[in-house]
Amino acid sequence: MWPAVLFALLAAASNALATVLQRRAARTVPLAPGLRLGLLVDLLHRAVWLCGMLAVVAAAAFQATALSLGALSVVQPLFVLELPLALLIGRVLLGGRVSRRGRQGVALLVVGLGAALAAAAPTVGTTHAPLDRWIGALVACGAVIVVAVGVALRRPAGAVRAAAFGASTAVAYALTAALMKDATHAWQTGGPGGFFLAWQTYGFAVVGVLALFLMENAMQSGPLTASQPVLTLGDALVSLSLGVTLFDERVRTGWWLLPEALGVALVLWGAVLLSRVALIQDVVSGQGAGAAPDVSDARR
Repeated sequence: MWPAVLFALLAAASNALATVLQRRAARTVPLAPGLRLGLLVDLLHRAVWLCGMLAVVAAAAFQATALSLGALSVVQPLFVLELPLALLIGRVLLGGRVSRRGRQGVALLVVGLGAALAAAAPTVGTTHAPLDRWIGALVACGAVIVVAVGVALRRPAGAVRAAAFGASTAVAYALTAALMKDATHAWQTGGPGGFFLAWQTYGFAVVGVLALFLMENAMQSGPLTASQPVLTLGDALVSLSLGVTLFDERVRTGWWLLPEALGVALVLWGAVLLSRVALIQDVVSGQGAGAAPDVSDARR
């Protein structure tokens, strides 16, 4: 399990680095009032943006390796560390300081994640799920996404809309990881030919694009404090559920549910605190350099 944990941490760090580098590159491009087709051309001339794209590729490779070596219910929850890692990397590359609230958020999230995973002690199951299980998982995840998006579209811009889009994004990200895990099994057993013939390969590509689209809507629909905690915790919990139902992974129950619940509560608390940090709002939600600063956070 430890190699899977290592590669999952590398993937989270690469994703965090990619987010910060792309945000730094975006700051160097002239702001336009609407969509500008030349934006991509401008970014292609920025070495920092290209480095960010390389970090995205590295993150995908690390995640695929982690999923091929370990349990989905271990690998995917570790991605909640992307938020504090983005804060720390952003502190170095974008400037600013980590406030007391930010330090508290990092500590709560790390301790809570460690406590929850230690109490749950997920076991490695199978590397491939049969089609009948996939049908049930796809229907269930698709239904949740449709309902969450429907709730979001019926609400005006604000916290509820952002949280609903955040929930749909969490399910899409978890489903993408599950499909990627099964696709890596196809590579291991059938090589490149088996990988590109597997429906799961195209499934995780399509659902991954959908997840990015939903995340952008979540960021634009309301405050980060509403969408990010739902996304952070939802991704971890749905991934754990898919690991158990699809790949026969097992977690401890009984009285172990108490420390597991405590760990989850600490993760949620930490995510809420981090989502209120001005630097995280700038990096994750794409807040412009000219946006109003978070005065309450700057005092800490």
